[in-house]
Amino acid sequence: MKVNNLEYAGFWVRTGATFIDFIILMLIIYPLLIGVYGWEYFVLVEREGIVGPLDFILTWLMPPVAIILFWKFKQATPGKMAVSARIVDADTGEPPSTAQLIARYFCYTLALLPLGLGLFWIAFDNRKQGWHDKLAGTVVVRERRRDYEAVSFDQANVE
Repeated sequence: MKVNNLEYAGFWVRTGATFIDFIILMLIIYPLLIGVYGWEYFVLVEREGIVGPLDFILTWLMPPVAIILFWKFKQATPGKMAVSARIVDADTGEPPSTAQLIARYFCYTLALLPLGLGLFWIAFDNRKQGWHDKLAGTVVVRERRRDYEAVSFDQANVE
């Protein structure tokens, strides 16, 4: 893999990618839920939590499965693809293992717990890693936009 033409993807690029992913998920999930439960779904979910089996599948099971599968086979979700970013192993620059990707997904919870500090960490970290990236041993990279932020996996771990 050529690492000289890559840079770490920063906070705002990743925030934009997340927003794109959120819109795509909502465009898929909400029409299905409304089709099955009707417009009352929004009142029911506010009052009862999970409305039924399809609600549980579409809102709790499908997103993590879809996200992890995209990470596994494309190294990115559609939002990351839109901004030309991808997830790689922090040490080698190669595609992460399935275990790393699963850990990365579930470590989002830890990153969110202290008022999202683990996600805001991306803005201040030298390698643009959130806590979920640090715990899973991953980084998010994209094609270099500026010469001074090139990634070198040989030297990036020496801090």
